[in-house]
Amino acid sequence: MLSAKHSVLAAVTTTFALAIASTANAQTATPNIDQRQTNQAARIAQGEKTGTLSKREAARMKAGQAKVDGMKAAAAADGKVTRAERRAIQHEQNKQSRRIARQKHDGNKR
Repeated sequence: MLSAKHSVLAAVTTTFALAIASTANAQTATPNIDQRQTNQAARIAQGEKTGTLSKREAARMKAGQAKVDGMKAAAAADGKVTRAERRAIQHEQNKQSRRIARQKHDGNKR
């Protein structure tokens, strides 16, 4: 009887600990931002490969991507990425996306 109570208590404790851990992770998870960063990095790499981006332009675009990564890390540092922080990150991603498109289609051949 005592063993069964300990087993139930251990199961409840484990479940509770997992729930807390997943809640903390969910508050800092940014899957849309992560996917967009991956897509933009692929666009930069493709531009380098095809010659639509020079090395200097690509370096500038990568620095912009690093800025977004830094914003994301700073937002997640306190354990929760707020709606305002997400909006600011997405705004910066929009700017970076426009810069990538503008540089890739500026007519310069590398």
